[in-house]
Amino acid sequence: MNAPEKLEIPSMKDRVSAEEWQTRVDLAACYRLVADFGWSDLIFTHITARVPGTGDQFLINPYGMMFDEITASSLVKIDIHGNKLDESPFPVNPAGFTIHSAIHSARHDAQCVLHVHSINGVAVSAQKNGLLPLSQQSIFVLSSLAYHDYEGVALNEEEKPRLVADLGEKNYLMLRNHGLLTLGKTIADAFLNMYIFEAACMIQIRAQAGGGELVPIPSAIIKGAQQQAKTVTKSQGGMLAWPGLLRRLDRIDSSFRT
Repeated sequence: MNAPEKLEIPSMKDRVSAEEWQTRVDLAACYRLVADFGWSDLIFTHITARVPGTGDQFLINPYGMMFDEITASSLVKIDIHGNKLDESPFPVNPAGFTIHSAIHSARHDAQCVLHVHSINGVAVSAQKNGLLPLSQQSIFVLSSLAYHDYEGVALNEEEKPRLVADLGEKNYLMLRNHGLLTLGKTIADAFLNMYIFEAACMIQIRAQAGGGELVPIPSAIIKGAQQQAKTVTKSQGGMLAWPGLLRRLDRIDSSFRT
């Protein structure tokens, strides 16, 4: 039996700015964490990050690599149309950038857009009432949650305005029959938002499976959730947990930094 091919990826560290390199490391870490937490869908779905100091340059996964293989140097730089901007041996999936390009164009406050097809997330997205106020995790999502109806595989450019209109200024988007999406001012924020979103969906599915009567959280509590979130994270958002998450990855495999 032949040994699996080892990917040889030349380092980009000396070819990009220090700011871009840090973004590459953080984005590669985010891909690894999505794999580690079991949210990946093989090579499908994407996490994108805006290159610091640019208005229309982004980093995306090389199409065909598993999320637990991605490194800082393997990430591909693209424009808002999904075209590659630098030399890279790896292909990108322009069709997969449809959702991300629409959101990045409309939401300049978001550095990172994270989209997954997690099992619990898709299950809840198929429920008519969507996410229910059943857990502490759910109140943070519900305080900034939007929905977008399924229109088939996201390949149609005409869908973009409807998606952007549905999202508005919210940071959590449930794509009906499809999956979950979060935005963040930083990659750490987008990841923390997804952690909370997926946890809320998992709790809902398990609570419903229990078969007993469910106890909803009053709407008045949800209204104050955003301020409570700032208090819990000491106004640092995802950055409060991010160093610990990076240490977790380093214990598993630090090659995401290369």
